Amino acid sequence: METKDAGRSPVWLLSTWGASRLVLLLFVLKVLVFPGPDVTSDVSVIYRGWSDVLRTGTFPLADVTWQYPPAAALPVLSPGLLPFLEYATAFFVLVCVTDAAVLALLWHAGRGSARSPRGAWVWVVGVPLLGPTVYARYDVMVTAVAVAALLAAGRHPRVAGGLAALGALLKVWPAMVLLGMRGRTPWLAAVLSGAGLTALFAVSMPGAFAFLTFQRERGVEVESLGSLVFHVARHFGWEGGVLLNYGSMEFLGPHVGTVGTVSMALSGVAFGWLVLWRLLAARSGGRGFAAHTAADAAFVAVLMFTVTSRVISPQYLVWLIGVGAVCRCFRESRMRVPVTLVLVASLVTLLEFPLLFGDVVTSTPLGITLLAVRNVLLVAATLVGARALWRDTVRLGRPDGAGEPGGLSRAASADTPASAP
Repeated sequence: METKDAGRSPVWLLSTWGASRLVLLLFVLKVLVFPGPDVTSDVSVIYRGWSDVLRTGTFPLADVTWQYPPAAALPVLSPGLLPFLEYATAFFVLVCVTDAAVLALLWHAGRGSARSPRGAWVWVVGVPLLGPTVYARYDVMVTAVAVAALLAAGRHPRVAGGLAALGALLKVWPAMVLLGMRGRTPWLAAVLSGAGLTALFAVSMPGAFAFLTFQRERGVEVESLGSLVFHVARHFGWEGGVLLNYGSMEFLGPHVGTVGTVSMALSGVAFGWLVLWRLLAARSGGRGFAAHTAADAAFVAVLMFTVTSRVISPQYLVWLIGVGAVCRCFRESRMRVPVTLVLVASLVTLLEFPLLFGDVVTSTPLGITLLAVRNVLLVAATLVGARALWRDTVRLGRPDGAGEPGGLSRAASADTPASAP
C-alpha cells in the first residue's frame, strides 16, 4: 500500500476498489446474503416512502424518523435520475458512483510534493470495513461533499465555503470542515450560501425544519458511548429497556434523560475546546495554519461530536473515514495514529452491527464488550487527535516560527497555502 510503485500507479488502488465495491453491491442487491438484520430496508422502505412524500412538494411531517436538514431531500430523490432502475437499485448505483468520485478526488489530492496516496488507500480500505451498511445509507454522498470542501480550501476558499454549507444542509456535521480553514472567505461564502439555500427550502417546501423537534426528543441510542451505562445497569436491575424509537434502537427508562443531558453537555465542552483552539491557533496571524490544518481540525471536530453524541450509528464512521482520508493526503498531517484507530474501530463496528447486533440490543457480555472496544477506540482517537492538533498549531509563549527549521512556520513551508485571509 505504501510502496513506491503503489504511489506512482493507481492500478492496485483501482483493482482493490473495484473488487471490494463489487462485493458491497452484491450484498446490497442481495445476490449474496450478509449475516445479521437486513440493512437495506432503510432504502427500500424508509427512503422510498420519503421520496413519495417529497415528490408531492412537502417534507415528511408526519414521520418522526425524518430527522435530517432540508437538503437531505436531494439524495432521497436522487434515484429519480435513473428511472429505468427500481428505487433501491438506483440508490445503490448512485452511492457507488459517488464512492468512485471520492476516490478520484483523493487520488488527485495525493499527488505532488508533500502529498501522499495513503489518503486514497484509507478510503479504499476503510469503506468496506463497515460492510453493506455503508451503501444502504446516504452518508457516502454527504461525506463526498465534505471531502470536496476540504480539498478545495487551499485554492478555492469560496467553493469550499459553499460546499460546507451544502453539506451542513444535508446532515449538519460537514459544517465542521470550516473550523480549520484560514481566513474569512470560506466562512462568508458558507454563510451566504447556507442562507440562500435555507431560504429556498423554507419558501418552497413546508416542514423544512421539523427535524429539529424530532432530534430534540430522541433518547440514548444503544451504540452510543452513554449507552454503556445502561447496558451494564440492565444486569443490576435497571428497570428501563430498549425500544425502536425515532427510527433507531434506543434506551428508554429511568435516568436516560440525565445521560442524554450529560452527552449534550460534553458536546458543549467539545465545542468550547474547539473555539479556544481556533482562537489560539489564529493568534499569530494564522501562522499555525498549514496546508493540512483544515483536514486535521475537521477530523478532530467530527471525532469529538461523534463520541459525545447520543447516537453513534455505523454510518458515522463513514464521516470519519472520509475526513481521515483527506488528512492522510498530506504527509505533514498529525492524524496518522487517530486515523488508524478509526479504521480498527470501523472493523469492530461491523462486528457489532449488523453481525452481532442482537447481542448489543440484549446487552450480552459479548455485545457490551464489542461496543466498549469500539467506543474506547473512538475516544482514544479523539484524545490523541486533539493533543496532536493542539501541539501542531498552538504556540503559546513562543515567537512566530519558533521550533521550525530555519525559523519558518509550517504554514510558510507548506506546498499549498491554506487559503488567503
